[in-house]
Amino acid sequence: MAFKQKKQHQTVSHTKNTTHLLLLYGRHPVTLALTNPRRKIKELLMTKGAMDGVQIPHDIPVRIVNREQLEALVGKEAVHQGVVAKCCPLETYTIEDLINETRLDKKTLVVVLDQVTDPHNIGAILRSATAFFAKAVIVPEAGTPEETGVLAKSASGALELTPYIRVSNLARALDLLKKNGFWCIGLDGYASHSIYETALPDKCVIIMGSEGDGLRRLTAEKCDDTVKLPMDTRVESLNVSNACAVTLYEWNRQHLS
Repeated sequence: MAFKQKKQHQTVSHTKNTTHLLLLYGRHPVTLALTNPRRKIKELLMTKGAMDGVQIPHDIPVRIVNREQLEALVGKEAVHQGVVAKCCPLETYTIEDLINETRLDKKTLVVVLDQVTDPHNIGAILRSATAFFAKAVIVPEAGTPEETGVLAKSASGALELTPYIRVSNLARALDLLKKNGFWCIGLDGYASHSIYETALPDKCVIIMGSEGDGLRRLTAEKCDDTVKLPMDTRVESLNVSNACAVTLYEWNRQHLS
């Protein structure tokens, strides 16, 4: 299937700020948060020596605590590695921001998640999106988590590197992307052809559905094409984060190799 260049269309919206504090934990997520100029860190709590070798800006208050105090904040099951950062959520990044920043790019990859609600899966997808040069991960507000420590830990710092965009209406967001030159490719196990038989578009939105229900009807109707991953029939499906990584790799193989 051939994908031709679409006519550009511009819209404008406004960003908003959130005020609640977020608890980031784990050495790698916190280290990347410290290097992110968009991340406002209010306080760093850590055990003695937990951040040895990491440059901590002088304007960030540091409090030395014990592991029990950290566990009281983030839970005993959290792998905090002796460090927790109290910080503000990132300023909202919008679909319009994404479109404006990529308007002159000939090749752009974006990930959309439809009914993927597990923060571990979303975090893993953010990590893959960063690794494979995706410009953003877009999710519907309903049913999907905001920034959380669990999501950030699963993303292993990628939350600081790749915009995580939550939209009120996913169908309208897809329409807006399509009007601005993007083509929407849905992953569907029942598609007639595989991703390896498809020339993926330069301006590409990869849409992943939930493992159980797949893409919702309205989301599927917005797709310009659907593809499947060819697999051994004894395996019903891959975890959505694994399937997403394979799909993003294939776009990179076609366009960036």
